Formats: sequence, structure tokens, C-alpha cells
Amino acid sequence: MKSDIIKLANIANKPTKRILGLMSGTSLDGLDIALCKITHHGKRTKLEVEKFKTVTYSQSQRALLSQHASVPKVDLRSLCQLHTWLGRLYADMISETLQLWQEEHQSIDLIASHGQTIYHCPGQPFYTASNLHSTLQIVDADVIATKTGIITISDFRQKHIANELEGAPLVQYGDHLLYSDKKVDRILLNIGGISNLTYLPKAKAINDTISSDVGPGNTLIDQYCQHTLGIAYDENGKIASSGNVNDKLLIKLSQHAFFDLPLPKSTGQELFNRAYIQRALSECDLCHEDIIATLTEFTARTIAEAINQLTTEHTELYVSGGGVHNAFLMQRLGGLLKGTIVIKDFANLNIDPDAKEAALFALLANETLSGEKEALPFSMGKISLPS
Repeated sequence: MKSDIIKLANIANKPTKRILGLMSGTSLDGLDIALCKITHHGKRTKLEVEKFKTVTYSQSQRALLSQHASVPKVDLRSLCQLHTWLGRLYADMISETLQLWQEEHQSIDLIASHGQTIYHCPGQPFYTASNLHSTLQIVDADVIATKTGIITISDFRQKHIANELEGAPLVQYGDHLLYSDKKVDRILLNIGGISNLTYLPKAKAINDTISSDVGPGNTLIDQYCQHTLGIAYDENGKIASSGNVNDKLLIKLSQHAFFDLPLPKSTGQELFNRAYIQRALSECDLCHEDIIATLTEFTARTIAEAINQLTTEHTELYVSGGGVHNAFLMQRLGGLLKGTIVIKDFANLNIDPDAKEAALFALLANETLSGEKEALPFSMGKISLPS
């Protein structure tokens, strides 16, 4: 409707916007909701997370998502229904959270919805294409916009695919605008289900940065805990710390062509999953503690190897994501990094590490409406109007 288009133009011209960033990662913990105040755009961008909450999925909701995400076969009718159902669920979670925060819907300019990754498929042959990048994130943004009355921007990864890139990771753009420094090299590491990093060399342009997935984050540890022990995760790495690393299993876990690929690259639970663990365990008879200790060591080593190859001098390392709460994993990571790398608290960059990814999609939504090509190579996201 014309009134919504006029409203959209007015929002685009606002010097400061309040944007709800939404993120649901491969760990399927819940929906991260970050209320961000964003001033200006491009290199002048200032972002403040005013409020943050993770709305945890119920056990049945997580099970439903698990049945559809990163699996080789899925019921198409169920997937179609999930797309709409997620829109309703997100809208309800948003409304309940705004009520909790005592925020009116009309005080929010935009919603930025990443959606739920169902399948990530970089560089695979299909039909006549020998090397096709593709990725699918679902949640009906029109449902979110209609039920909340807030303009919603979604489906950010497809413009990356359209430009013959892999669709992930997208954090490079926000990381460069918000956290690059003129005096020091920085690496921003996010340990979610999958681990990814952004390397920000000092005083360099966005084309000189590197953003890449590096391998498993929490996913292998979590999946073993969930499917074998019936618990959600290894809290603080307590189980891993009581076990011993098995070299044979560690070698088998490391034997995959993904680790031989140069950075940047992307991956997902389509590769690092329960079947990956079972294949590696096929010739090993180990106790649960040793298996989880080895999975944790494998995760720490793959992250450390990627970081160590990027830096040869003093570099600041900031860590975000669920993995930052696994004390034993962080301890092992610190022990495997070059001595010149300094791990710093992400709070020093004025953002809650748990809110970082949701906030970065809020930033991308801001760039979609107000950004210039000088800051980012292309805009990302599709716009859903409430009317």
C-alpha cells in the first residue's frame, strides 16, 4: 500500500532507528531478540543494544525444528507448514517480549529476521551446474509483519548467493563497519553450532577482511550429549574436563576435505552432525567422558588452527556465541593459540556477546534501507509490509 511505502521511505531517512534483530542458529536453543538503536549508516554507524532476550524453544518446538533442519530428506507438506508456523511463533515471541520490556509495537521501526537455516549447501553439483551455492532459511516474514504491524526485512543470505558467494557467513559486513580498528588487528570469533570468524586487519578496507566458517562449534558436543546422554549440552565443559583425549578418534574426526580448503569457506550441520561422530567412532570403544573430551579438543583445535594461520603478530581476539560459556572449551582454545594472541572480553566492544549475531542482522536491515554502496558491496534482505 502507498501509505506503507511512504512510511518505509520516512524510516529510511531517520538518523536513528530502533530495530529488532532476530536470530535462531543451528544450535536451536531459541530465538535471540536484540532491540538495537542504530544511528546513521555505513562507516558512521553506531549501534547500541538497548535490550536483549533469548526466548527458549520448548522441547517439542526444538524437536520439530530438528526434524526439518540439516537432514537429507524431509516431508514437503510439513516443511511448507513449518514456514508459516514459524512466522506465527516469532510474531508471538516478539509481542510477548515487547510486553515484558514495556515497549509499544509502534516504537519499533523495523524487524530484521534471519530465519531458521534448513539446509546450507555450498559448492555442490546440481543438474547442469557443477558448483552451485545454495542455502535455505525459512520463516514467513509476511506473517511476522502482518501479526506485529512492523515492517520486516528477511532472507538476507540470498543476495550473497545471487552474487555467486556461499551465503555465509554474513558477519563480515557488520564486523567491518562496527569493530575494525586503525591501530590493531582483530579477530572476532563466534562459537555457535558452527564456528566462524572475521579477521579485521588494521586500517584496511572491507575487501581486505576475511570472514569464514572454520568448523564445528558446539554442535558435535551438543549432539552427542543430546542423543547419547539425554542432556542438552556439557555445562561448562565439566564432562569433557573429566575425560581424556583419544588420539585415534581425534585423527579420524580431523580427516575431512573441508579442513584442507582455504579460507573463506562455509559449512553447517549437514556435514558436522551425529553421523559424522558415528563414522569416527566406528573403530573406537571409549567411555562417554573420553568421547566428549575428544570432541571438545577437536573443536578447539580446528578453531585455533584457523586463527593461528591468520596472524603473525599481536592480535586481539574477541569471542561471542554459546561456546563462550563452555569454560573448558575456552581454556583449551587459549592453550592452543599463539602466544601473541590476546583473548579479550567482548564486552569491551560494548555489546553482549550473546546478542552479537542478532544485532548484526539489525545492522544489515539498516543498510538495506539507508546504506550506500561505498560501505557494503550490495544490500541484503527482502521487505515485507504489514498491510
